[in-house]
Amino acid sequence: MSDTTRRSNTLRLIVSIVICHMAGVFGSAFTTGAIPTWYAAIKKPGFTPPNWVFAPVWLALYTLMGISLYLVWREHTRNAKHRVALAMFAVQLVLNAVWSAVFFGLHSPLAGLVVIGALLVALVLAAVMFMRVSRPAGLLLVPYVVWVAFAAALNASIWILNR
Repeated sequence: MSDTTRRSNTLRLIVSIVICHMAGVFGSAFTTGAIPTWYAAIKKPGFTPPNWVFAPVWLALYTLMGISLYLVWREHTRNAKHRVALAMFAVQLVLNAVWSAVFFGLHSPLAGLVVIGALLVALVLAAVMFMRVSRPAGLLLVPYVVWVAFAAALNASIWILNR
């Protein structure tokens, strides 16, 4: 591998990870203020993790997402399979960021449930599509799929408890 290719790959990896973490930065703008106020005051199910768990989990997940994105971007060709996979990844990433704005920013567990449902569908599709381009890329999204499924159950429970 040439030095130019190595530098290009390193830059793509960094950009991929930063793009994914930016979704988290966007979401945190809505989350940070709501945690000690609105979120602290609503009813939550017994399986709700302590607040301190969320930041390290999301940090790890956004990093894995970035590495996954890089693996597909690195394999990217001009064929439709790659373009559709990257587009579906972008859709799920936008839905990820929008969920925080809806759930925490609008204080709406019901609207959050709709968004996280769409996120879960888009994410599973993205993971399957990534798997077809790069098996490791698809597998790196599995913990994220599991976490979003858990978050959807938590979101649904919060909606039910606070209707």
